[in-house]
Amino acid sequence: MNIHIQLFAGLVEIFGTSVLHMQIEQEAVSIEELRKLIAIEYPTAASQLKTCFFAKNQEYAGDEVIVTAVDELALIPPVSGGQPSLYEITHETIDAQQVAAKVNHPNHGASLVFIGTTREMTYGQRTVLLEYEAYVPMAIKTMEAIGQEIADRWPGTLSAITHRLGKVAIAEASVVIAVSSPHRADCYDASRYAIERLKQIVPIWKKEIWEDGSEWKGSQTGPWNPLQAPPLE
Repeated sequence: MNIHIQLFAGLVEIFGTSVLHMQIEQEAVSIEELRKLIAIEYPTAASQLKTCFFAKNQEYAGDEVIVTAVDELALIPPVSGGQPSLYEITHETIDAQQVAAKVNHPNHGASLVFIGTTREMTYGQRTVLLEYEAYVPMAIKTMEAIGQEIADRWPGTLSAITHRLGKVAIAEASVVIAVSSPHRADCYDASRYAIERLKQIVPIWKKEIWEDGSEWKGSQTGPWNPLQAPPLE
């Protein structure tokens, strides 16, 4: 069968065409097999192929999807907004090094990574695990707001926050905050500010699960008022 794959952006330069034409012996092929065939025919493009996604009939398609000659195909390179966000919500284990890498800067002489983990003993009570849930769109928006507050208060400072949802076992990280700045004093202050502000305004809730019960925890630092002005420097 003959298939035609639309190309975009830098892929056009790599392949030298905006439409890649391929002749394949089978009448149907998986995206995974198609990717391998392209890599064999165009070995210089193999590394770029790993970062691209295929689209079948104007929808993203996984490697297991089968395509035929009648399908409209496109090879999609990472879009302009495809870089990892500085502020993320995840159900997966957080990689602190990946969060820290987001704030690396050649002109910054200081960086800090705060890792909030599940504590086993609290005032003599044994915690089995914690469970988090969030109003995700608003949580990300308020974390972005915290990042802007930090940038305004400590010019030149960068911050990144990743918070985990779902069940978080003992000693596992529920939140990682990375901060970098030209000077260490701003770095210390901004890191402390980030976690305190997160606990004040980000709509994430924590459920403590014990051996003999559980409880959703609200504000533990006094009356909760998300509209209260942030603390002064």
